[in-house]
This record gives sequence, C-alpha cells and structure tokens, in this order.
Amino acid sequence: MKRTFILVGTVAALLAGGQVLAADGKAVFDKTCKGCHTMMKPKIGDKAAWAPLIAQGEAALTAAVMKGMKPMPPKGGAANEADVKAAVEYIISQSK
Repeated sequence: MKRTFILVGTVAALLAGGQVLAADGKAVFDKTCKGCHTMMKPKIGDKAAWAPLIAQGEAALTAAVMKGMKPMPPKGGAANEADVKAAVEYIISQSK
C-alpha cells in the first residue's frame, strides 16, 4: 500500500513537472531553437524578419513548425506540440 502511494506521488510529480517545462517557452527555445535562430534567419529579435511571420498569427506559425521546413525538422526538434507552442510564443514575444 505504501509503495502505491509513493508510485502515485512520483507519477503525479513527473506529470506536473512535464507540464511546467512544456509551458516554459524560453527553456524550449534554448534547448531546441537557439542554435539555428541565433545564427540563421530569421534570428530571434529581428523585428523586420519576424514581422511578416508574426502577422500570419501564432496558430499558423505553430502549424508551420509542427510540419517543418528546410532546414528545420518537424516540430523544430521539440518534444511535442505544447513545447512548440511555448517556443513560438516566446519567439514572438522577443521579436515584436
């Protein structure tokens, strides 16, 4: 019985931690996007380069990242759609 409570508590903590990480756009960007988007176009923070992309809307940007485009792989290398969405939100916030 005690093992069951420990197992349930551990699983709950891992799931909660995963949700927190998925919501941290800067962490996702730093882990999966930074290598390219600080060296290649469009560079994060480049307002002129990002303006037409941001004008398409967050949903369109997220969909494009999920699909991938040369040279960016599908999901931009992120683990899941929640991570992609968080990273897109972060990039937009840094590039307006």
